[in-house]
Amino acid sequence: MLEKRIIVCLDVRDGKTTKGVKFKGNIDIGDPVAMARQYYEQGTDELVFYDITASTEDRGIMIRVVEEVAQEIFIPFSVGGGIGSVQDMRRVILAGAEKVSVNSQAVKNPGIIEEGASLFGSQCIVLGMDVLADKDFPSGYRVVINGGRVPTELDALAWALEAQKLGAGEIVLNSIDTDGMRDGYELTITRLISEAVTIPVVASGGAGRPEHLAAVLTQGRADAALIASMVHFGDYSVPQIKQYLHKEGIPIRSDWGL
Repeated sequence: MLEKRIIVCLDVRDGKTTKGVKFKGNIDIGDPVAMARQYYEQGTDELVFYDITASTEDRGIMIRVVEEVAQEIFIPFSVGGGIGSVQDMRRVILAGAEKVSVNSQAVKNPGIIEEGASLFGSQCIVLGMDVLADKDFPSGYRVVINGGRVPTELDALAWALEAQKLGAGEIVLNSIDTDGMRDGYELTITRLISEAVTIPVVASGGAGRPEHLAAVLTQGRADAALIASMVHFGDYSVPQIKQYLHKEGIPIRSDWGL
């Protein structure tokens, strides 16, 4: 069985790591470069960096911060926020990222997935999806863009399948309903998409306890779990989470520092 991955997410606004609940009420909590180094040393498998206001402010990503983070860590590093062209992708990759994440811009221009996969390889292209429960859609979930501010007419499952067809190599699936609540991931849509696509699915939004990761990696069939609040606010460390998952028999990378 393939090892499951634990991924720490750094949402960045104005050069600072920030965290909110359901994409609202964000507070600044630290320096992303220092935090990236800390989580790398703790043994996180990957890091994700999101410039959360780049799309809504219609600007490019903060390349300087990407470069500084890349110099501090030696694990896979994914970057998203305001990436609207293959030129933007190239800048981020040259700055040190292994993967680029497209979300709002991919909805507005799906061809960017295909073009990016063709130039850099599918393994570099991640589709970020923010979804809301909505019974009017076939899957029961609607895709929302621009940091949760703009609802679309895209069905979550249909969009995941289309992105895979276009060449996305991974999907980060974030439930706005559970984001920052720390009550657990949205298992229904995670399992639905994980079982429908053949590319890895990273569950995001709602982790508060190690049990939540165990649930989404087993019941939700996710390939990886993205965490933020539970480590940012000191409730748990990455080693503690990995110890718990190991005891539960969930295959994870076992060379973390303890």
